[in-house]
Amino acid sequence: MSSVYHINRGINKPIEFRGLYGQYIAYLAVGLVVLLITFAILYIIGMPLMALVPLISGLGAGLYFSVTRLSKRFGVHGLGKFMAKRGLPKYLKFRSRRVFTSLNSGAGRGERND
Repeated sequence: MSSVYHINRGINKPIEFRGLYGQYIAYLAVGLVVLLITFAILYIIGMPLMALVPLISGLGAGLYFSVTRLSKRFGVHGLGKFMAKRGLPKYLKFRSRRVFTSLNSGAGRGERND
């Protein structure tokens, strides 16, 4: 009784759709939903359709090209790393040495120093 098992060679590969990787697909989807809601609101308000269609299509094209540019520039995890690095401080300033002197008061031997 031998069984034939198919190996899935796509394991641990990022999701890709037309050149967009990972979270950029979600960014594009959320942007398109926002554009759809914007279209509906402006149409209900009474904006002329001849002005509305070019506006929304232009915003949609801008959204697509900007998300594609971000995907190509940063890759799958690069945007998160870029934002995390931007959030780090350039330096730390301490006004007292108490932070460092209290580190050796038994915290390394399993005791809590709260």
